[in-house]
Amino acid sequence: MKLGFVINEMATEKNNYTTIRLARTAVNRGHEVALIGLGDFIYDANGTVRAHAHVPRESHYADDDALLADLQGPDCERHRISVEDLDVLMLRSDPAEEVVDRPWAPNSGLLFAQLAALKHVIVLNDPTHLTDASNKTYFQHFPEEVRPVTCITLDAEEIKAFIKAHDGYGVIKPLQGSGGQSVFVVTPDSGANLNQMIEAVTRDGYAIVQEYLPKAADGDLRLLTLNGRPLCVDGQYACFRRFNDSGDARSNITAGGKVEMAVPDEDALRLAEIVAPKLMRDGMYLAGLDIVGDKMMEINVDTPGGINMAEELTGTDFSGHIIADLERKVRLREQYNRTLSNTELAMM
Repeated sequence: MKLGFVINEMATEKNNYTTIRLARTAVNRGHEVALIGLGDFIYDANGTVRAHAHVPRESHYADDDALLADLQGPDCERHRISVEDLDVLMLRSDPAEEVVDRPWAPNSGLLFAQLAALKHVIVLNDPTHLTDASNKTYFQHFPEEVRPVTCITLDAEEIKAFIKAHDGYGVIKPLQGSGGQSVFVVTPDSGANLNQMIEAVTRDGYAIVQEYLPKAADGDLRLLTLNGRPLCVDGQYACFRRFNDSGDARSNITAGGKVEMAVPDEDALRLAEIVAPKLMRDGMYLAGLDIVGDKMMEINVDTPGGINMAEELTGTDFSGHIIADLERKVRLREQYNRTLSNTELAMM
């Protein structure tokens, strides 16, 4: 199997990224792997989609550090490849990292991915629907039952009115962003700081203001889904609790949060069941559901992470399960003579 990963750029990849874990697992299973930065695509003069890609030079890597050192080494050369020759292209770039310096990059990557899908490359998550999911408004298309009460606005007075209507409590965050960046928890004690919070979020665009869920003080659950269903291998769910015991309200790992494995409770599984039909319809093959109590705070469909942490905490081979599932999809594509649509293959 020829497997490509679209990343922001090779220089910013880290050893704890799910992408690197999946790439190493694929290499160790004997597959050809290429990593493509958002700025590395080429639409050739003959109409072929190509890219300058980083290609692992070894056939086996002992750990993620070894693979990353190879790919980021000073003597690592980029190869000019045909994206159309890939069997699977996984879209793993984070749009939030490009907002300031390269706002053109995420949409450009999705457009090239759509061209690849036309050539029967299996592109995951589905690039057409992923374009619609490029910011947090995508979440508002899921059933109201799963979502906290939400307002999206640039107007500071609208935000203040929402907070007042919820007894002085709320959460303010940017419409586009990830990793807990510029996320503020508002309480009745916030006082004059509320203006500063609003300014910090809205300086870069629209803000989302949501009702505050008291259970968020204990952290949130990240439940990974595959093919629209909770990812479960040998009875072990890819589910963990993220929390922060430093006084920071954010539980994101990139914001200093900690992690421990968890078993999804009845509420979490019910929420996963409710959102599954839309995830399937949209070809969101791999997603991360962020859950607090009986509500979902976000659905990450761009770069859902945590596979490496889940594997290290449980010893369960989640990445091997995912790569084996991709192998199965490639077989299905060939068995049906490439007549299945990308969205169909994404969720089979």
